Amino acid sequence: MSRPQTSQQQAHTAHASVAFGNWALPKLCKELQDDDLVTRQRALAALCDIVHDPERAFEAILNGCMERLRELLQDELCRVKTVEVLYVLAAQSLGRDAFFKYDMMVPLANLLDDPVDACRKNVHQTLNRMAEFPSGAVFMVSMGLVPRLVLKIPVEAEDIRALILSTLSSCIMVNAHPAIECDIIPVLRDQLSHTSPDIRQAATSALVGISVPARGKTQVCEEDLLPLMVNLLSDSDQVVIANAAGTIMNTAVITRGKHEALKAGAITPLLRLVVSENRAVCANALRALTVLAEVPGARAQLLEHVPLLKTRLQHTDSIIQRAASTAIEVISWKP
Repeated sequence: MSRPQTSQQQAHTAHASVAFGNWALPKLCKELQDDDLVTRQRALAALCDIVHDPERAFEAILNGCMERLRELLQDELCRVKTVEVLYVLAAQSLGRDAFFKYDMMVPLANLLDDPVDACRKNVHQTLNRMAEFPSGAVFMVSMGLVPRLVLKIPVEAEDIRALILSTLSSCIMVNAHPAIECDIIPVLRDQLSHTSPDIRQAATSALVGISVPARGKTQVCEEDLLPLMVNLLSDSDQVVIANAAGTIMNTAVITRGKHEALKAGAITPLLRLVVSENRAVCANALRALTVLAEVPGARAQLLEHVPLLKTRLQHTDSIIQRAASTAIEVISWKP
């Protein structure tokens, strides 16, 4: 009498037909169109396992799975798992290429208002993964997705909100103007005091990008964000601190930014950050001080701290060495 199978053996048996032979993928792609709901759902679950392997993912795409998945995005009972499969595919270059070839971004974006939380989360995870690559971020900007994402920030739950902010940050890095034009700064301001470090990280990262173009620098000043950035130089999260210093650095390129940062008391906390062993924190603090030192009064104040800055010249990281050298040069300059 044979022994009953363990749960592990049962799982192996269930996936055996999927893993065995080249016939599995054509069969799965056909089952994705089956009239029976359970058959479609089982096929999706099996496909989700298979496409983690890039070679099998390539086979699945060749066998027409993208067309089937695009159709299943309209199926309310299969939608959550369908987007999960797309999320896995988005981790691979061939999968991302297939997103563009089969125009998957538009139907994905149409699910931003889906009533099922799990579906929306999968959608935002997928969009976020696509936005990590310049081609994905550029495409999202070109399709006008940025204003729609901005509107979703205040209404989504914490975990989804962090994903949206991260996606927006990636889009802003390739083109900040659509975000600036849809008045994103007040929305970002509301996230700066959030208890979630992920949300603060993503919001401040977006502000670094916003503060690159001239119009963004002006808006940061107009919205009185620099005092908030100075406060965030004492945040508990190192990424938030680096981003806050980066926003001060970018905004202080313009005269108004310099004076508002100095008025907010930026010099003292930036000097404290010079000794940070976090590369981004130290480098951004040094660069921010360099820009502020272009103001005569700030340069005079910083002269007594040149010995502190010289300690960074011996740092093992060449980026920090160069940033310290430039800061010392600007601070020590005499007209």
